[in-house]
Amino acid sequence: MSDSAIVKEIGIRIKKQRLLKNYSQQELASRAGISISTLQKLEYGSYATIKTIIQVLRALGKLDSLDDFIYEPGVSPIELQKLEGKPRERASKRNA
Repeated sequence: MSDSAIVKEIGIRIKKQRLLKNYSQQELASRAGISISTLQKLEYGSYATIKTIIQVLRALGKLDSLDDFIYEPGVSPIELQKLEGKPRERASKRNA
């Protein structure tokens, strides 16, 4: 997909979510803290900043859909091994 096609698809999906929530453009714009014209431009695929998309997704309750994109690295296996210490390789002799 071209960049403009992706922007249009994002707008289409946001509009679908807005309609599923039964929000008017005015209501969603107000909830997102943006102007209605900004939302209209976003839905028509002609304008969108990352901040605007985040505001709208948050207002729709869909911000978690970015979770796959925003990766939070965990502890690397090497760091984890350092934190845990050297693993046991043998059992100790039991005192009877």
